[in-house]
Order: sequence, then structure tokens, then C-alpha cells
Amino acid sequence: MTTTTSRHRRLDRVRWWTYLLLGVATVVCLFPLYWMFIVATTDTATATRMPPEVLPGGNFLHLAGLVVDTVPFVQSLLNSLAVATAIGAGQAVLCALAGFAFAKLRFPGRNALFLVVVLTMTVPTQLSVIPQYLIMSELGWVDTLQALIVPGLASAFGIFWMRQHISATISDELMQAARIDGASTWQVFWRIAFPIVRPAAFVLGLFGFVTAWNDFLWPFIVLKSPERYTAQIAIKALQNSYDVDLGLAMSGSFLATVPLVLLFVLVGRRMVAGILEGAFKG
Repeated sequence: MTTTTSRHRRLDRVRWWTYLLLGVATVVCLFPLYWMFIVATTDTATATRMPPEVLPGGNFLHLAGLVVDTVPFVQSLLNSLAVATAIGAGQAVLCALAGFAFAKLRFPGRNALFLVVVLTMTVPTQLSVIPQYLIMSELGWVDTLQALIVPGLASAFGIFWMRQHISATISDELMQAARIDGASTWQVFWRIAFPIVRPAAFVLGLFGFVTAWNDFLWPFIVLKSPERYTAQIAIKALQNSYDVDLGLAMSGSFLATVPLVLLFVLVGRRMVAGILEGAFKG
């Protein structure tokens, strides 16, 4: 009863202008998506008209059909889904495993190696494109989806994220008790540590999924065949070198954005819960 009363008191202290600011922020965040849909339902002339249109047109289904007819867009969406899912799941597990090693295991050079991992976050992604392409060429992975999946299965940020979270949530006493019961290092991680940090790993996997879905530079370099395009490369293929059909391009962009919107609708509350759980631990 006391907890409920104090919660209502905190809600009563929220002023009207707080809701107003939240409403304005929501509109600002959603307006680009709404404008994308408006352009996706009109032609280039209407999209560039001043004053601009504020209501959707009636050409969305026609333009969406042109998108599917121009490029193998459905296959591209499936390719993006496969790549992003593999990368998200891989980062959730592998980064948690590496973070567990850096946080709880003792081995020579642990701090120096972790420092190297953190320093790699300061290196621009563009600098790794050439050596990464050479490696993929030597492996014979150019123009394959594994060239997108394997380099993204772990990230320096993910390792840092999970290492900090594991350090804050898993006590050494808990690990010692598990070892006294005869658990191996892998059993301690998989049966004790990973279930505890699963919310943080889920958030990390979701971030990895979105990053892989929106990635353009590396897929644009390594993929050659239209049937292996990801969604972002398929959108680029909708444009020619001399003219850009804004309606066609925005239709493809909107179709590629809808899966992310649905994802956040389905798991947004769980993502926020995972972030807040990490914020209030310890």
C-alpha cells in the first residue's frame, strides 16, 4: 500500500508541460517516417512541390509493385533478415562469453588485451574495409552472405558492454559456490552467468540486429549478385546514375523500414526493461 501511494504521489508531481514535451518529442521522432510514407505514395514532382504535401497520395501499391519488379526486393529482405538475425544472436552469445572471460577469469595479459579491444572502438570502420575485403577474397567468400555474417558476430562495443554488466551483476562468491559444486567454467557461464545477464545480451543482440539491417557500406562492397543483395543495396539499385525517382526510392525505403518498426513494437518493452535492469543493478 505504501509503495502504491508513493508511486501515485510521484505521478501527481509530473507537470502538464512534461507530457507536452514528450508529445512534441514523439512527433519529431515519428515525422521522418511519416514523411517517408508521404513521398512513397506520390511522384517526384509532388514530393518536391512547395508548399509540400502533408497528406499521403494513392500510388503506394503501384510504387511498391514497381520496387518488387525492378529488383529482387523480397529476396533482399530475406537476406537482410538472415544476416541480421545471425549477427544479433552471435553478438548476444559471443560477446557475453568474451565479457565473462574478461570480467571473471584470471589469465596473463587480461587487462592489456581488454585495453586493445576497447581501443579498437576508436578506429574508423572505413579503415578496416580493405584488409577485410582481402581476407574475404582469400577465403573465397566475396559475394556470399557469410562475408557479412562472420565479421559481425562479435564487436568491441558488445564485449565492453557485457564485461561491465557481468562485473556488476555476478559476484565472485556465486562463481566459487558453483565451482565447489563441481561446475566447469563453461557450465558456470551457460547455466549461471548467461541466464542472469540475458536481458543485457538481448538488448545487445537487438542493437546488432538493427546495425546489420541498416548496414550499407560493407554489403555494397562485397556483394555483386542481385539475388544476394540486402535490403539497403536493393534500395540503392532502384536509383540510376542520372535520375532519382523519389517515390520509388522512398517506397523501397519504407518497405525496408517496416520490419524494424514491427520489431520494436513487439520487443520494445523488453528492450527498455533490459536497459533499465542494467542501469539499476548494483
